Amino acid sequence: MENISWAVVSLVLCVAIGSVSPADPGAPLIFIFGDSTADVGTNNFLLTSTARADFPHNGIDFPSSEPTGRFSNGLNSADFLSMTFGLKRSPPPFFSLNATSLSNKTFGGVNFASGGSGLFDITGKKSVVRKNVVPLAEQIQQFSTVKSNLTAIKGGRRVTERSLFFISIGSNDLFGYYHSNSSIPKEEFLSSLLLAYENHLKGLIDLGARKFGIISVAPIGCCPSQRVYNASGGCLEDLNDLAVAFHSRLDALMSKLSSECKDVKYALGNAFEMTINVIRNPLPFNFTQVEAACCGAGKLNGESFCSPNATLCLNRDNYLFWDLFHPTQAASKLAAVTLFNGGPQFVTPINFAQLAMA
Repeated sequence: MENISWAVVSLVLCVAIGSVSPADPGAPLIFIFGDSTADVGTNNFLLTSTARADFPHNGIDFPSSEPTGRFSNGLNSADFLSMTFGLKRSPPPFFSLNATSLSNKTFGGVNFASGGSGLFDITGKKSVVRKNVVPLAEQIQQFSTVKSNLTAIKGGRRVTERSLFFISIGSNDLFGYYHSNSSIPKEEFLSSLLLAYENHLKGLIDLGARKFGIISVAPIGCCPSQRVYNASGGCLEDLNDLAVAFHSRLDALMSKLSSECKDVKYALGNAFEMTINVIRNPLPFNFTQVEAACCGAGKLNGESFCSPNATLCLNRDNYLFWDLFHPTQAASKLAAVTLFNGGPQFVTPINFAQLAMA
């Protein structure tokens, strides 16, 4: 599937999408971009990718305990966000679209997110083990293919005028920079990273996107995989500082883009504040473990990925982290609810519910 021809995909989509129509003509189409926080099976189709989750114990709480490629014990935030807008769960991954799979279901959008991907094309591809992922630039190319086929059916303006574009990306770029011990100064790196983000967003705007639900980077220094680098088991604060700086710059970027393009609307979710709030005060949210992973091995279950032979916790709804990097289904649901109807402490200038009505 890695070498799939865009011409073939375009032909397949034209047949597939033409055979369905939304159950509610007024419902927004949802297009999701990003990394493993939103991947619902994209990397299952990349047979040589090492960034995959299509094996147990992943999916243990999904219907029929099926490992779907989500880096979760069940659903992820892409699913729960989509559910708030009336879908059963996240739209399907781009690579799954064909006449057979879409002919008997309504079309609600597409999920392009790919685990291990980043804002830079090189992220996820230049590492000790080449992960083979779909970077954001390529995800946007895939959307362009989808839009071309939808335009032939509905007309271009109708395709995008009420569509919602959700993006959750950036953490892999920050991980790569931090752990590479790069000589590039922090401010220079962040400027380059946000320039890449700006170019990606402008590419989507050129394709007609107008409503953006953006999710910034969580306190990734508190992931179990990062705590193991700290002798005390605490968070890596330098890595968290990168996430805070990334959000600040992203906030400024979205404000700039919305002023330059008056019909662009956005909701920016502050994943750092949302998550650190739970880490510092977990009990009101029913979490009793916010440091260790539910599934993994070694210190804090944070030294290897979740696998069929990994240690697995029983009280999964009480864990913040599913594996060494990713949240549990319970944490993903909390994040989606906060993004949908949260206040300005967590999502600005409006929340995702207000975005849909804007």
